[in-house]
Amino acid sequence: MSFIKKIFGSKPIIAESKYRKISDVLTSGFASKTVGAGYAMKPDVYYISASVELGNTTTKCIIIATNLNTSHSYIINKTVKMTRDIRPPKEGEEVFGKTVWGIELTKESIAEMVKNTINECLKTANIDVNKNLDFVVRSTGVTAGFRTTEEVGKLIIALANGCLDSGIPPSKMTPAMSTSSLPERIRDYSLLDMVMFDGAVVSVLPPKGNEVVANEMEGELVTAGIKLGAKWTEVDYRNPCISIDFGSTLAGRVVNNVEPYANTVGNFLGLAGVIADSLVKGSGQVDKNGGAAIDLYSKNMLRKANWKKAKSNADRVHKLIDIRKVPMDVDRFGTVPLDPVAAETAGTTLIGCDVGFNGDKLQDVMDLGGELHEESGLPTLFATMDHVTALIVERVLDVAFKENIVSEGSVLGITGRAGITGKKPELILDLVNDKFKDTVFVSDGLALGTSIMARCMNSIGTPKVPIGGNQGKRCILTERINLQKK
Repeated sequence: MSFIKKIFGSKPIIAESKYRKISDVLTSGFASKTVGAGYAMKPDVYYISASVELGNTTTKCIIIATNLNTSHSYIINKTVKMTRDIRPPKEGEEVFGKTVWGIELTKESIAEMVKNTINECLKTANIDVNKNLDFVVRSTGVTAGFRTTEEVGKLIIALANGCLDSGIPPSKMTPAMSTSSLPERIRDYSLLDMVMFDGAVVSVLPPKGNEVVANEMEGELVTAGIKLGAKWTEVDYRNPCISIDFGSTLAGRVVNNVEPYANTVGNFLGLAGVIADSLVKGSGQVDKNGGAAIDLYSKNMLRKANWKKAKSNADRVHKLIDIRKVPMDVDRFGTVPLDPVAAETAGTTLIGCDVGFNGDKLQDVMDLGGELHEESGLPTLFATMDHVTALIVERVLDVAFKENIVSEGSVLGITGRAGITGKKPELILDLVNDKFKDTVFVSDGLALGTSIMARCMNSIGTPKVPIGGNQGKRCILTERINLQKK
C-alpha cells in the first residue's frame, strides 16, 4: 500500500510506504512458507490491476499488484494529473457535464486525458499491457456537477474510450467467463468454477432497485478499498463497517452484519474537499478558478499553526455547512444527483453534506477563508481545514447513529486526500474514538477498491485471509456456493 495510518489505542501510527517494481513482481517465486495451522503458502503470485479515475480535482492511473497468498497490495506506479488541465471542448463536441468547479467535459476531452494519463503510467512502470496487466477498472468522483445519473453513464463510457485508445483490450475490462480465459499463472486462484460474480463486492450488496445516488459506485469501491488496505494493519475491517471518502465530494457507506452478504443501509454524499479548497481559494494564494488545497499543502506548514484559533475558525465555517438526512423532496443534495424514493425503497438512508443549498454558499466559504487567512495566516488556515474535516466526520456519524443504522461492533474507515492528511486522523479520533472498536485511515482507497473489484468480478479470492465476510469469522465461500445453488 502507498500509505496507511493505523489506529492503535488513541494514537495513529503511520505504516511505511510499500512500493514494488514490476520486475520484482513478475520474477517473484519465493519458497513456500508456513503461515499457521500447517498451511503451506504457495510461491508468491500477484494479480496486477490498473485503476483509472477521473475526479473533480485529480485524474489518476494507479497500478496495483496484490499478493494472492496474503492479500497485501503494493503500488507499482501512480500517475496523477490535475483535472483542471483537461482541454476545453472543441467545436462540435457535446458538453454533457462539468466538474464541481465548472470544468466542462466532453467524451473526446475525457478520453484524451485518460489516454495520456494511462500511457504515461504504463510507460514509467515499464508495463506491457498484453503481457503484464490483468485487469483495468474505471471509476469517477465527478458526479456533483451532473444533472442526472444518465450523464454519469456517459462519463463511464468516455473513460472506457480513453482506456481503449491507450491500447487496453476490451477483454481486460470485462469479467472472464471461465478460468480458462484467465492468465495461466492466476487460474488456480480463481473460484469461477465454484461461484460466479453476483454483484456483491467483498460481501456487500449494493442498494436494490433503481440507482439511489450518482456516487453509488464510488462508495462501493472505497468500502472495498479500505478493506483491502486494512490488511496491512491488525484491524479486522470487515462487516459491519462504515467507510467515509473525503475527495472533493463526499462518498461512503454504512454496512450492516447480515450474512453471507451485508446490506448498504447508509450512503454518504455531498461536498467534502471542495470546502477546504474554497477556504484556500479565498486566501488568494491559489487560482480562484482551478486552485486547490493540494497546491499549497506541506507537512511542515502545520508546525506554525495556532490550533486553538483553528478550532474556533472551524466552528465559524461549520455555521455554513448543512449536514443531515437527505429530505424526500429533493433530487440533489450537496450538488449530487439522487433518488430519495429509491433509497427509501431499498432501505438505504442518505446522509448529505452541503454548503447552503447545493453549494450556493461556497462563495461565503471563500470569503471567510480570506478573512481567516488575513487574521491568522496560512498555517492556521490549513489547521482550520483539519478541524473542519473532523467536525464533518462527527456530524455525519451523529446522523447515522441518530437514524439507528450503525450495527454494534462496527469499525470505521476513512480515505481521501481531505480526510487523512495533516492532523485530521488525530482530531477525528478525539471525536469518535469512543464510538468504534477500531478506526483505519487508508490512502488511495478508491484505487484499492478497483483492484478488489477486479478480483471479485473474476472470483479471485484468498479464502485463508478473507477480505469479505464478518469480523472474526471465516471466509463465506461455502455460504456463497450454497446461496447460488438455490
